[in-house]
Amino acid sequence: MPTLINGLPAHVLLIHLVVVLVPAAGLLLVGQAWSRPIRRWAGVLGPLLCLGALVMVPITTQAGKWLRDHINPELAASAAVQKHVKLGNELLPWVIAMFVLSLLVFALERRGRQAPAASRPAGTAGSVALVSMVVAVLATIAAAGAVVQTIRIGDSGAQAVWKGSVVTK
Repeated sequence: MPTLINGLPAHVLLIHLVVVLVPAAGLLLVGQAWSRPIRRWAGVLGPLLCLGALVMVPITTQAGKWLRDHINPELAASAAVQKHVKLGNELLPWVIAMFVLSLLVFALERRGRQAPAASRPAGTAGSVALVSMVVAVLATIAAAGAVVQTIRIGDSGAQAVWKGSVVTK
């Protein structure tokens, strides 16, 4: 992976993809988890957005590690940068959860289309509804966690880079 893009650290450019993909994927995941019309409308788009986020998070994290190793050593060792690194390393599990849950939501919708409730054996409708509810709750938690973590990471990065740098008159 290139560490510089057009002379700029890759991390500061790639992070924009994460900042867009994670909330968009999370929002669509929650919508699909709770709404059959949204599930039918979006189809595979939810899992694809979650996959995009899942791919970009480790790439962006690696670019961030490269950047940390190539900035002023005093800044790299600062509490603000260390906090940003720590928070950045905590995003991937949330995004993995989003991706897995988006696949479950997609699979449940496909299963529901292939076997309408009327054709299922007696007693399974309640089980399917319970599983769908549990998946929806977990999807909401994962999406909220990923979005909140993305915001925390972005704020800590901005604090590390910009705090004390801007002079107001």
